[in-house]
Amino acid sequence: MRDPGAEGPTAEKSTVDEFTAVSIASRVRAGALSPVAAVDDALARIEQRDSRIHAFVRVLRERARAEAEALAGRPDLSSLPLAGVPVAIKDNVQVQGEPMRDGSVATDPNPSASDHPTVARLRAAGAIPVGLTAVPELCVWGAVDSPGVITRNPWNPDRVPGGSSGGSAAAVAAGMVPIALAADGMGSIRIPSAACGVFGIKPGRGVVPSELGEHSWFGMSENGPIASTVEDAALMLSVLADEPDLGRIPQSRPLRVGVAVNAPSPILRVDGQWASGVEKTAALLAEAGHRTSQTRVPYPPNMTAAFARWMAGTADDAAELDPALLQRRTRRHAAVGRMIKRAGLVRQSQVDRIEAKMRSFFSAYDVVVTPSLAQPPVAALSWSEKSWLSNVVANVRYAPFSAMWNVLGWPAASVPVGMHSASRTPLAVQIVAPPGGERTVLAVAAEIEHRQGWLRHSPV
Repeated sequence: MRDPGAEGPTAEKSTVDEFTAVSIASRVRAGALSPVAAVDDALARIEQRDSRIHAFVRVLRERARAEAEALAGRPDLSSLPLAGVPVAIKDNVQVQGEPMRDGSVATDPNPSASDHPTVARLRAAGAIPVGLTAVPELCVWGAVDSPGVITRNPWNPDRVPGGSSGGSAAAVAAGMVPIALAADGMGSIRIPSAACGVFGIKPGRGVVPSELGEHSWFGMSENGPIASTVEDAALMLSVLADEPDLGRIPQSRPLRVGVAVNAPSPILRVDGQWASGVEKTAALLAEAGHRTSQTRVPYPPNMTAAFARWMAGTADDAAELDPALLQRRTRRHAAVGRMIKRAGLVRQSQVDRIEAKMRSFFSAYDVVVTPSLAQPPVAALSWSEKSWLSNVVANVRYAPFSAMWNVLGWPAASVPVGMHSASRTPLAVQIVAPPGGERTVLAVAAEIEHRQGWLRHSPV
């Protein structure tokens, strides 16, 4: 579909015909585009657009240009899968020479000594980090702000871009970078991807190096890509996983598709337009030859497994930080987490029970499609100054569909499927598959993209 971000002075002066990772890398490898020109184009977009969105906490202008110049001299440039591609990095992984603040003044302000494995793999593949993206404190929350600065949704600045990878999703949605590194502990790739109308996939456990915080929230957190196209995300995922085969999206064979709009809890309400997005997607997949059937995901009666890991994981991540420097909501979250740990509520048996039920359920399906969100993204407010309870309630009400797949460590993605008429923000569906199903998820997402398409960038 036509890209509304192609209007305006930056696009007119752009040296990049198509602002996708696949296109940029192809042209750089062929010698039709220099890495410096590709980086300069992204930096110009950031300068023009980010003052309204606040997706970035640090733009690496001089360093990115220097890296682009060095990349141009690499003898293997013509073989690099991400040659010259500008990439944004979520500010919760180490970037050598830059401080990793994780959204908090309580964290270490000193530069990191080395790159996180995911950043190292991106650099080795020819990608060039152009900036670090905004996150909520310790990546705990589903909205991104810090005192005095609110990261906003590019489609409707009165709404949040989701979290915790809200800065990464907003940067891609606003057409500032073609791809961004993100991380997902309870939906932190899929929630902002859904809110911002971009594609994001959380790989299954062990596919991509995690190494997030103390212990990746007891194994719930994974690193993965956010992109404006499925093809770009697949290419980036293949680099992050060091598995080239993941970059080749297979043609989707006829699949058994479960279609489920039931909420994870009877006390939660699913907005009608979000439910309708699932139904329309199911009809599209049925027309494509898939066997779709209505079903209900057998969510556990409570989400103790996810909540306990969320809070206890935060407690461990905050253990060495000065509590006086933490936000009030984060201090409370960590305090509850310490109580949870003392009570022994983080148990593997919780996961085992859920997994046994889900494996039985998935014996009838290859993938299951659910809403990505239950409600439109919440208002863009100073959530960091609000109470712990108001943050938890707001997060759970609008984004309850993601967390269980983090507990299990199964692959899941968010795919744009339309626009919400009231909130003026995108709609999206979540696609889930059992372990090892990343390529199946990508194939279904690519089919939705091919048959329906979406506006790749917001008009900001």
